[in-house]
Amino acid sequence: MRSTRTALAGLLAAGLLLTACSDDSEGSADPGSGDSSSPAGEAGSASASATPYLPVPDGVELTPQGTELSVGDEAVVAYEPRQGQVGVLGIRVDRLERTTFKESFSGWQLDAATKKSNPYFVRATLTNEGDTKLGGRPVPLYIVDGKNTLIEASSFASRFAPCPSGPLPKKFGPGAKTDVCLVYLAPDKGDLTAVSFRPTQEFNPITWTGDLEKVGGDKGGKGDKGDKGGKKGGKTGGKTGGASR
Repeated sequence: MRSTRTALAGLLAAGLLLTACSDDSEGSADPGSGDSSSPAGEAGSASASATPYLPVPDGVELTPQGTELSVGDEAVVAYEPRQGQVGVLGIRVDRLERTTFKESFSGWQLDAATKKSNPYFVRATLTNEGDTKLGGRPVPLYIVDGKNTLIEASSFASRFAPCPSGPLPKKFGPGAKTDVCLVYLAPDKGDLTAVSFRPTQEFNPITWTGDLEKVGGDKGGKGDKGDKGGKKGGKTGGKTGGASR
C-alpha cells in the first residue's frame, strides 16, 4: 500500500492545472491562448453569410457565427489551431453536468482558490470534418459564467477518471471521431450559463445552452441560460489554482 501511494504521488505531483478567465476589464492576456483574453462577447451582430469565414474543403458547410443551439445539437466550425492552419470540427454538446468537489474530487487536496469555484463537466462528441490533422490540440470550447466571462477547460497532470479533460487524441486525422469530457471551474462559485465556441475576439460566438444534470444521474434542474454565450463582458486574464493527491 505504501509503494502504491508513493507511485500515485509521483504521477500527481504537478497536481491539477487550472486556467480560468478573470472578469477584470483590464485583465492581461493568457499567453497560451489569445482568444481567452477577449471579452466573452462583443455587441456585434454578425449575420449569416454564404461565404465561409475561413477556407474549408469543398462540401463543408459551416454553422453561421452567432448561432444559438441547444444541448444535443451539432455545429460545424472552423478555426486556426495555429497560424496558417485551418481545422474543421463537428461539435455536438451532449450533456452539461453539475458536480461537487466532495463527489468527484474525493482524495484530492484542493487549494483555497479552487475551493471557491464551482466544478462542471461538459460532455461532447467531436468529428474532424476537415483535412488537417488535429491530434493533441486543445478542444476549442469554453463555458460562460454568470458574469459573462469565458472560462477555459482545466487540464490534469495525470488521468482524472471522472472526466479526463484533455486535448484531442494524439491521432485525430480527417474523419476521426471521439467523445470528450471537459472539466471547468467557475471562479467565485460561478454558474455555467452556456458553452461557447469563440476562437477569436472578433468571432460572434456559437453557443449551446441546456439543463444542468447531476453527474451520473438525472437532471438536476435547469441551468441559468443567461446571455447565451456571454455576448457582453470584460476582458479575461489567467488565474491558476491547484490540487494534488
